[in-house]
Amino acid sequence: MAHLLELRTRVIRIVAGITVVFLPCFYFSRPLFTFLSGPLLAHMPDTNSLIATGVTAPFLVPVKLAMMLSFVLSLPWTLYQVWMFVAPGLYLNERRLMTPLLVSSTLLFYFGMAFAQFVIFPIVFGFFISVAPAGVSVMTDISSYLDFVLKMFMAFGIAFEMPVAIFLIVWAGFVTPKQLGSYRPYVLVASFAGGMLLTPPDVISQTLLAVPVYLLYELGIITARTFAPGGRERENQSS
Repeated sequence: MAHLLELRTRVIRIVAGITVVFLPCFYFSRPLFTFLSGPLLAHMPDTNSLIATGVTAPFLVPVKLAMMLSFVLSLPWTLYQVWMFVAPGLYLNERRLMTPLLVSSTLLFYFGMAFAQFVIFPIVFGFFISVAPAGVSVMTDISSYLDFVLKMFMAFGIAFEMPVAIFLIVWAGFVTPKQLGSYRPYVLVASFAGGMLLTPPDVISQTLLAVPVYLLYELGIITARTFAPGGRERENQSS
């Protein structure tokens, strides 16, 4: 019962934190959507604009954006509550290790979303609009646009967690950095396959996701070899 009560307390605090962040996000939801649609609007002719095909879309789309943004912005608070719940059951060395892992995983997720917003979207939208047939006016529905960018945000945010995932599996002793290095050809193919599944069906989006994922894989190997407890020793023993 004590664990269940503690779990309930942490869940309530997580929901409260998301709610507190949601209120200002909802207030600024329309300017936030304008900022989010900037990479697309920058490539559209002045005579074109985003459209709303649904009756409730002008209201529901900003609300959906505010909800997703509040969840993302409150992620450090959410992870802190999870950490406070599981910390009593960890050893001292595990506690020291989990804190930098939580911080780095959160920052990497944010970096992935920023990379999509400021690097990927301008390239992808510029390509899409440039290949539109003559006489076709590009006027994207706001609901479809939001679904597209949220999917891309999640894809790049999760993909940027690669170094943390590699560090954890090396730290747990499942593989060594040397073994991971031997998997490079398979990871390269898997990166492009994952890009094909997680991004729209065009070569540019797939490549722009696959290349950073592979580079993050290499970064994860270097990080695990340098910082993972016992990583270098297990690598020497395996060799």
